[in-house]
Amino acid sequence: MEVTLLGTGDTTGTPTVGCDCDTCREARDRGVERSRFSVHVRNEETDECLLIDASPDFRSQFLDNDVSLPDEVLITHIHFDHLDGLGNAYRLFDSLPVHATGETDPKTDESVADTIRDKFDYLDQITVHDREPLVSFSACGFDVTFVPVEHPPLVCYGVVVENDGSKLALTGDTGYSIPDASRDALSGADLFLADAIVPASLCEYHPAGGRHHTDDGVPRTFGYKHMTREGALSLADELDAEVTRLVHVSHFYSEEEAFEEPLAVDGERYRI
Repeated sequence: MEVTLLGTGDTTGTPTVGCDCDTCREARDRGVERSRFSVHVRNEETDECLLIDASPDFRSQFLDNDVSLPDEVLITHIHFDHLDGLGNAYRLFDSLPVHATGETDPKTDESVADTIRDKFDYLDQITVHDREPLVSFSACGFDVTFVPVEHPPLVCYGVVVENDGSKLALTGDTGYSIPDASRDALSGADLFLADAIVPASLCEYHPAGGRHHTDDGVPRTFGYKHMTREGALSLADELDAEVTRLVHVSHFYSEEEAFEEPLAVDGERYRI
């Protein structure tokens, strides 16, 4: 499979609109960007293309990268930076299968799949398919699995994509405390994309501080719902990932470390 990181940023992206911080200036000087999260996966055997999360930056992501429009889409959760790009289905597609979990969220009293149906009820092109967490299904010739993660107050899912011995795993938006069954599903990936919104040192500025500390006292969760860089790398090591890229990265990293390995930027491409 060919994996293209269309969007590697958090909800505001980098550079952030209206921001003149050192990191946003450095991004402009380097000519790099972290737009809102989205991953494109092409099946090299069938030439079908799968999109994981529909970023509000959908249009620019597809114009800026040499990739085909998706044949099918996965949605991990209902936050706008992962969902609102589905509105681009208007006039671009005759039909677009969208896969999301059918598990009811106690917070919203509806599933991710139900929310998509309600929000985009004006789009006849979209057909939403309910999927059960931790049960694989076929999309674009891949075996795909949604795996539950921790992103309160909403249900949220990571994703595993497999084909002919190749494995892509991504955590989705999550804190470090991922259920054991999900860890098992995510383990042993050729390419692991892990949420790493900030370095652990910034937890002191979050009202909730940090959680899930290492034995040395380093927080692996920033607040409640995103991993720190240190947490993401710790998880990658525990899951025995071959290659790890850190995504959902904010502009709150200092300019000295914001573009250091293994923090990803938009446009990176991998064959696994």
